[in-house]
Amino acid sequence: MATNFVQDGNVIDYSNSGSAISSGDLVIMGETLGVALVDIAATTGTGAVAVTGVYNFAKVSAAVIAQGESLTWDVSAGAFDDSAATPATGDVTGAACFAAESAGNGVTTIAVKLTGAPGTVA
Repeated sequence: MATNFVQDGNVIDYSNSGSAISSGDLVIMGETLGVALVDIAATTGTGAVAVTGVYNFAKVSAAVIAQGESLTWDVSAGAFDDSAATPATGDVTGAACFAAESAGNGVTTIAVKLTGAPGTVA
């Protein structure tokens, strides 16, 4: 193994500077999305965040999403929306994730593939 190897990169140590984060919460790290694998204390806590994998998250109920569609993390709704949604300030769009399944109007959760690639923060 290379002498400069640090880790495989699927899980990143995250230093929290904001509110407490619960295991399973979506974490925005700059322009990259992840999921907290453990509870992370407010302001000074550090914990493991997965940046790749498929996880269930909240979905905007009215959104109609096709499998493989790029998603928008709607900060104000605390849920994923379809790619046609107009992003508001703080929303994350682009390569950060895509729908691992289809989900129609009225469905409130969706399986999301986190890619580990940065998206765009509006």
